[in-house]
Amino acid sequence: MATEMYTGEDRQRQNGEVDKSESWRPPFVRDFGRIIHSASFRRLQGKTQVFPGHESDFFRNRLTHSLEVAQIAEGIADRLNDVFEEALGKNKIDSRLCAAAGLVHDIGHPPFGHNGERALDGKMKLYGGFEGNAQTLRILSRLEKKAKYDEPVDGDIRAGLNLCFRTLAAVLKYDTEIPVERPNAKKPQKGYYASEAKIVAEIKRKVLGGKSLPEGAKLKTVECAIMDIADDIAYSVYDLEDSLKAGFLTPASILATDDDLLKRVAEVVTEQLKDDIGETVTVSKVQATFVAIFSDIFATGEPKTSDDGEARKQDDMANFISAMRASRDLNMDAGKRMELSSELVKEFINDVELKVNEECPALSKVSLVKETRIKVEILKQYTFLSTIYSNRVKLGEYRGTELVEDIFDALQKENGHLLMPDDVRRQVQDAGDDKALKARHICDFVAGMTDRYAVEFWARLRSDAAESMFKPI
Repeated sequence: MATEMYTGEDRQRQNGEVDKSESWRPPFVRDFGRIIHSASFRRLQGKTQVFPGHESDFFRNRLTHSLEVAQIAEGIADRLNDVFEEALGKNKIDSRLCAAAGLVHDIGHPPFGHNGERALDGKMKLYGGFEGNAQTLRILSRLEKKAKYDEPVDGDIRAGLNLCFRTLAAVLKYDTEIPVERPNAKKPQKGYYASEAKIVAEIKRKVLGGKSLPEGAKLKTVECAIMDIADDIAYSVYDLEDSLKAGFLTPASILATDDDLLKRVAEVVTEQLKDDIGETVTVSKVQATFVAIFSDIFATGEPKTSDDGEARKQDDMANFISAMRASRDLNMDAGKRMELSSELVKEFINDVELKVNEECPALSKVSLVKETRIKVEILKQYTFLSTIYSNRVKLGEYRGTELVEDIFDALQKENGHLLMPDDVRRQVQDAGDDKALKARHICDFVAGMTDRYAVEFWARLRSDAAESMFKPI
């Protein structure tokens, strides 16, 4: 294997395009620009993160979340290059490449988040499935209309954004081919589609210098690992901040969480970390994590030592009121929320470790220290289970699931392609009797919709107050 962090093969593009010679704009920087200017990236502004964008301008959407992940990923790389300068030597990590991976890590998400993902996977169980990470690779390597191959690859002439192989490797989180048929599957399988298998094989060949991975090993580059950690940090901190702003959570309500929810959080965290940590996370551990996070907020000063019982009661009352006000203030005061978020992000970034792979620097290991890894996962899962599973959020998600399924069914019917934009209509027509290819084109179209566009499209099919026929599809 190569001993350089980046080789000429890493910088090669899918269709063999040779970059222009401007020294000030190297290939990975050019990839960053292509991503920023892509239609799929822009559409992330219309996809929900946790709370729908129309509820408040404050809440994050998939676009602002991706920008935050990109910044955190770049910050992690910059810090690792500084702290591990001696171990890395000349093999510094390209921080702009890490940022590019952060920008696109969610670009494959369909409308209505994970519910939309499950809805589409349900419709695609016999045609290769649907999964957000697999769709991300497909968008970048196939669907974006930037470049084409001279000759078709697996019958497809499209080359997507025609990114460098190392950039594509940075988004390959799950190095597993999704089976074409999964009739009994209950949830999406993480990986990549069979339609991109040859592209993945070429990514591996370029990044590994033609060598093979050890038996049973999966490809995950150092940039991909950094992006993954940055996503976890952003998810755990900023989804909590949005939930505090929305009033779904308060420090007081978090510390007073009932045992059933705490037990569920502990079980899910234990399951998620079984391969990394290999220990049971207890309810006490979950509680202690939040006590540590909010301890400064509830600090009320030294307790009174008066022997006067009435004075002690008054003091206890004053402390209780002070604590409740402090809890309320974190929801109401943007400055205090930002301070808390900033402190947590800084702490997590400073706890990222690097283990350099001397034989193949591209496969160097990046991870959070054990205690911080547990803390991040507790924050993630608590916010997910307490907020995203709340009845108010679930009502909107349920509608999204039904809506996505309804749109897909309408388009899959005979002559359903006539309801689609001209370019997608031609693709479906050209698929002929190939049901799998036809379903994939329909799936690509629905997955690319923003939440609002999906609602409007559905309204044209079902609502009495449909959009004007003069508005383009």
